[in-house]
Amino acid sequence: MPIVRIEMWPGRTHAQKAELARVITEAVVTIAHTKPESTIVVFQEVAQEDWAVGGVLSADVHR
Repeated sequence: MPIVRIEMWPGRTHAQKAELARVITEAVVTIAHTKPESTIVVFQEVAQEDWAVGGVLSADVHR
């Protein structure tokens, strides 16, 4: 049973997450030869102040 974890900044709509889950599941089923009902997609929203790139908090870069 594949589990795909997606971490991203907050702000995506329910519809965007649903579309992501659908296409990611389709890709996993096609490439890994699994079944949709055995594929789990987990979304975790991480605040910009909790995310750093190159040693700089993203909240400081994206103001």
